[in-house]
Amino acid sequence: MKSAANLLVTKESSIKDALSVIDAGAMKIALVVDEEGKLLGTLSDGDIRRGLLKGLGLNESIESVVYKTPTVCSIEDTKETILSLALGKKLYQIPVLDHEGRPVGIEEVDELLKPTKRSNKVVLMVGGLGTRLRPLTHSTPKPLLKVGDKPILETIILNFKKYGFTDIILSVSYKSEMIEEYFGNGSKLGVSIEYIHEQKRMGTAGSLWLMRDKLTEPFFVMNGDLLTNINFLHMMDYHLIYDSHATMGVREYDFEVPYGVVNIENNAILSIEEKPIYNFFVSAGVYVLSPQTIEHLPADEFYDMPSLFEKLIALSCPTRSFLIKEYWLDIGRIEEFEKANNEYAKVF
Repeated sequence: MKSAANLLVTKESSIKDALSVIDAGAMKIALVVDEEGKLLGTLSDGDIRRGLLKGLGLNESIESVVYKTPTVCSIEDTKETILSLALGKKLYQIPVLDHEGRPVGIEEVDELLKPTKRSNKVVLMVGGLGTRLRPLTHSTPKPLLKVGDKPILETIILNFKKYGFTDIILSVSYKSEMIEEYFGNGSKLGVSIEYIHEQKRMGTAGSLWLMRDKLTEPFFVMNGDLLTNINFLHMMDYHLIYDSHATMGVREYDFEVPYGVVNIENNAILSIEEKPIYNFFVSAGVYVLSPQTIEHLPADEFYDMPSLFEKLIALSCPTRSFLIKEYWLDIGRIEEFEKANNEYAKVF
């Protein structure tokens, strides 16, 4: 995904200004946004050419030649979804919007069709005991439990591989020998796998200190019990485009209070809300971190990811949220494991 930052114009821009943006951006397109940065439409060199043939001057506004119903995709869309959309409409490029309708990039079909390989590492936290999945995990570590026709961890690794991320680090502890025996160096999956052994509980961020010398560019961190089909390439590009130090994948979570909620002030009842629904954003257990975040980790100590984000926020380091709307399931309990098996064939 290429950044949209240098492709933006407003509807008040002149045709001459828009031509300059199109020329400088080398994408043959400009993205027209409102005062909040939300997409209003697109403008190609063909749109401008047709306007000039109708008698518009170079100093006139672009408003009358803006294409107001362009095909767009969401930053959460998978590679397959974007390709299907583009090929179905015979498009060479599609603007990518964030969840508020602001353009963050452009996807080009040629690039999507090319095999990609990114050097960013993927750190998967797979050292947990899986106590909530007992008795299944008495003899098998949770990452090796089969969902569908393969272990959970294998599906995760193959999903990253699909987006070009093949340099994998597994942070292991419980029954690590079984995980290493199954995956080896990763060659049978077409990836490279190395192992970091936690000698004690390190938390979701603490073990990063053990591999600090290996993490020299932005990298993923993900819990090893998540099944999701998010676009990892978009998440990484989003992190880079916004120059974030730490990006957290988040999910929307609705909670319905099963009672009437009474709002009280000085013992007086102000109102009653019957079974209100509250909406929250919750961590989805997948992150992109830049190397400088490791400087804020304590040496060889337990440390969890929320604590790292709280420290970064307190230090005014740039942090971002990446909304995940695609399939996502945390396999922490027996009922979720059963749900994953029931849904696997349909989703993956």
